[in-house]
Amino acid sequence: MPDYAIKVENLGKKYVIGHERQAGYKTFRDTIVEKAKSAAGFIFHPFSNKSDDSDLEEFWALKDINLEIKRGDRVGIIGRNGAGKSTLLKILSRITDPTFGDIWINGRVASLLEVGTGFHPELTGRENIFLNGAVLGISKVEIKNKFDEIVAFSEVEKFLDTPVKRYSSGMYVRLAFAVAAHLEPEILIVDEVLAVGDAAFQKKCLGKMEEVGKEGRTVLFVSHNMNAIEQLCRSCVLLQKGEMKIFDSNVDSVVKNYLGLDCGAGMASVWLNEGGEFQNEWFKPYKMFICDGSFNEIKMPVNNDKELYVQIEGEIVSKNIALQVGLGVYSEDSNLLYWTFFNDIEQSKWPELENGKAIFRYKIPMRLLNEGTYRIELLAALYCRLWICEPYRAPSINLSIQGGLSDSPYWMAKRPGILAPVGEWSCL
Repeated sequence: MPDYAIKVENLGKKYVIGHERQAGYKTFRDTIVEKAKSAAGFIFHPFSNKSDDSDLEEFWALKDINLEIKRGDRVGIIGRNGAGKSTLLKILSRITDPTFGDIWINGRVASLLEVGTGFHPELTGRENIFLNGAVLGISKVEIKNKFDEIVAFSEVEKFLDTPVKRYSSGMYVRLAFAVAAHLEPEILIVDEVLAVGDAAFQKKCLGKMEEVGKEGRTVLFVSHNMNAIEQLCRSCVLLQKGEMKIFDSNVDSVVKNYLGLDCGAGMASVWLNEGGEFQNEWFKPYKMFICDGSFNEIKMPVNNDKELYVQIEGEIVSKNIALQVGLGVYSEDSNLLYWTFFNDIEQSKWPELENGKAIFRYKIPMRLLNEGTYRIELLAALYCRLWICEPYRAPSINLSIQGGLSDSPYWMAKRPGILAPVGEWSCL
């Protein structure tokens, strides 16, 4: 038997994207006329592929990926949003077919890619455990032997006989991870889905994945949490715009290279929703950027004693009192520092939102952030449950702070710690 668990040669994945041409407001009558013209065109030209409403574009999510993952290795896969991480895992999990290239997989694969993947919503948690085991090719006897361990790890015993469609996203993930990790696959593939769980559960999962790796099984782990990558993984893949930039056993070096992609002058401090990907029937964000006290866009880097704002512009399509628009602030190594929303106050004082253009502004507390590079992530949801812009998968901009305290003779460079607030002191 070969000593590799996964081998990939010249892997590529192409999608064809349709772009609707820009048009003004259309009435219901206009839509009916367009559909009638389209039907008539098909009758008279049935074999024509020409479309008047959209242009097709080829998008390569992955290009010429070559890698060989040894059995028992724990591999981190990192990269910015849209780099191709999830696409690669879906191909390795046999969920998506590659456009070209060859893949060799030695061993049984268990994947945890999205909340609810592999679960039937109408079945109970108990039934889904046996269903997942059957899909993995595990006998009923083996599943029964592991059943108590799975339930204990997932902590959903109280709801075991409840259909999983009634589970929260956290319960879904706990049970799905417990099943995937305890049914002893040779290869365990985990995407950023663990971000849904609380901190204690994430720590528990990292410990289990480390244990799985020490047992000689292979782990592939996608995460934006660089601390988790460095703690768990023994080698690391860096993807950039669908291409493999680095594959190295020096995880620390790969992480530093990745963080360096977002650092320095000219970094992105403005995001535009050009593709219209992030929107739903209630809210459509248009733009997010860093601005000064006069609300003018500013270039990086900036001093932390300057007045800084994050401005979010969008359209309230249909007003809903549950709408939350805010942001998350992440450190250089992608640790979450804090979330904040425009309605972080008691519900009775929430502002009345009207349909149409809306501008949300957040003032970053002066001198809160230390010298360094930060990622500001746009968050939008209904009651933090129905996500428009979901954590770790949302658009983001970068904030580069320099200089520390400009008027302090003691701290001319970066102060120790992540934050650098100036508090009020007294000597009694």
